Amino acid sequence: MNIRKLRTGILTTLLALLAGGHDAAAQPADSYDICVYGGTAAGVTAAYTAKKLGKSVLLVEPGKHLGGMTSGGLGYTDIGNKFAITGLARDFYRRIGRHYGKFEQWIFEPHVAENILNDYIQQAQVPVLYGYYITQADKQQGSIQSITLDKAEGNGPAQRTIRAKMFIDCSYEGDLMARAGVSYTIGREANSDYNETWNGVQLLDKHQFPDGIDPYKEKGNASSGLLWGISPEPPAKNGAGDKKVQAYNFRICLSSDPANLIPITQPDNYDPSRYELLVRVLEKNRWKNLWGGLKFDLMPNNKTDINNNGPFSTDMIGMNYDYPEADYATRKKIIKAHGRL
Repeated sequence: MNIRKLRTGILTTLLALLAGGHDAAAQPADSYDICVYGGTAAGVTAAYTAKKLGKSVLLVEPGKHLGGMTSGGLGYTDIGNKFAITGLARDFYRRIGRHYGKFEQWIFEPHVAENILNDYIQQAQVPVLYGYYITQADKQQGSIQSITLDKAEGNGPAQRTIRAKMFIDCSYEGDLMARAGVSYTIGREANSDYNETWNGVQLLDKHQFPDGIDPYKEKGNASSGLLWGISPEPPAKNGAGDKKVQAYNFRICLSSDPANLIPITQPDNYDPSRYELLVRVLEKNRWKNLWGGLKFDLMPNNKTDINNNGPFSTDMIGMNYDYPEADYATRKKIIKAHGRL
């Protein structure tokens, strides 16, 4: 979470520099002082601040909800020294606190976070364009003049062109910057690239499989092929770089209150063979409880923020490597596959 927020901040700064400032005496339709792409918590904050400063602002969100990870299930905030949190971030956590009858609150339900982020947008009267994703950025003399958006789903024109004096990229993927021609890299750098220690491949002592797990569909029969989810690629050298990205998962919000839950049902295209590797892990190291494979962080109103824990859990390792540069349709398939697992 912290790494992604840091990356978003870096992207925002770089893009603001790229966009620069240029005069536009008259503003035609779909023209604004500032266009913010990405309705993450950072995007909401940027749009709210700009509007409060008297700018005309448009917030573009390819999905249906505002808040990104903050409203998407990551309600157990990673925090050390709370006094380092200032500005609108502190205001957000104090609004969370008021909801729960406290001065401030760092742990919250997803819908509470989403409601508060929506309140920021409504209070500042920021227009939000939902369901559109960027396909092109047009520049003149190194400055972005307009972006072209295609409709992802729902009603509305199939394509929109947005003009602005400045564009801010608050998406997690950095799509606006990529379309604008800003250089980027994917994956982890080798330690040797910058004479560092922790960037490259690391083999640590957590979330590892126990020794002796048979990887083949038929135990002991290599010709039967590997179980689903196992890569034939040998481990890379410690400290090496690659083009792989950190595994994705959904932060799962469950409830222990029978009056406030939705039953868990079998997903579409359920394939039990995808869980054979888990069966073999349990044969070697049986869980004493669900904590053996899931990390539970408790939230208000008998709810949870669940994260990956152990060698086989909510992470879908290796299935997201194409995501950063994939088109929107392919990304949707990758997201659906993660939700179906």
